[in-house]
Amino acid sequence: MCIPARNEAALLPALLDALARQTNAPPFVLCLLLDACTDDSETVIAGYRDTVPFEIVTRSAAHAGTPNAGRARAAAMALGEKLVGEAGVLLSTDADSVPAADWVATNLAALDLSDIVAGRIVRSGGAASPVQDRIEAYYDGLARLRRLLDPVPWEGAPHHYTSAASLGCTVRTYAALGGFAAVAAGEDARLVDLAYRHGLRVRRDDRVRVETSTRRTGRALGGLADHLRDLDRTGGQAARMAHPEDVAWRYARHARARAVWGTLDTAAPSLAVVLQRPEADIRAIAAEAANAEAFAIRVVPDVPGGERLVDLDTAELALAALLSRPARMAA
Repeated sequence: MCIPARNEAALLPALLDALARQTNAPPFVLCLLLDACTDDSETVIAGYRDTVPFEIVTRSAAHAGTPNAGRARAAAMALGEKLVGEAGVLLSTDADSVPAADWVATNLAALDLSDIVAGRIVRSGGAASPVQDRIEAYYDGLARLRRLLDPVPWEGAPHHYTSAASLGCTVRTYAALGGFAAVAAGEDARLVDLAYRHGLRVRRDDRVRVETSTRRTGRALGGLADHLRDLDRTGGQAARMAHPEDVAWRYARHARARAVWGTLDTAAPSLAVVLQRPEADIRAIAAEAANAEAFAIRVVPDVPGGERLVDLDTAELALAALLSRPARMAA
């Protein structure tokens, strides 16, 4: 289990207590990367070492300048890789988060069916954010629409979250993807997007749950705290969503591309018509793709004319209409 922490002394006890309450979990090691901490994080951790049913391994990193979430998380994962070896499993969460009591067990069960597992993030504590609630419900609806149009056997109860607050994979998978990039924010989305392009089985599983802080002063630049603070200030007036009809256009064509993967010798011409791209492009992508999943993700182009961005009210109404009759988008 690999977690970066930057001045989280106040919240570390809740994390450590939650990990101590894990049920049906095999023995695990907690790897904490203390990222330029100037608070009492080390003292807090020292007080837990002899009381929790797992080993705690720490490493301190001193960095000048701007915090870098991707760099810190990659360093935490490197600790885990070194300890568990190439046959091991890496689980990622955040120092301000509280995993459910079955978080380890449900991650491991999900990894029996997939290559990478993204859990549901439940915001808790702090001030409410009604606009963020609506945004998350909208993207959860898109996740349901995706699997109505393009079902895959390894998917769990779908949700939209792609967050390192709950990600799990094997060491081999993590290494094959090149690890977390050293970026200020979004390192988790980059990793999962790369997994799709490699043709890996990405499972978003509603049963894998982590509560995370809704504080408005966070540690990662451009992270959830910054986003919530911006919504508080603007009321979400500037929020723009991808139009669900354009998103559904891609999902339906992912399904079509996956379905013809094994018959491309004869199906490539008709797929070229559906995708509105040259047949030569389709055959070139197929030659490089590892499997049907990688082919489907890579071969579907942008929506002709570009993806529309609309306000939240418009997006919600359009999505409700699609979810009531998704079959019409499969054409």
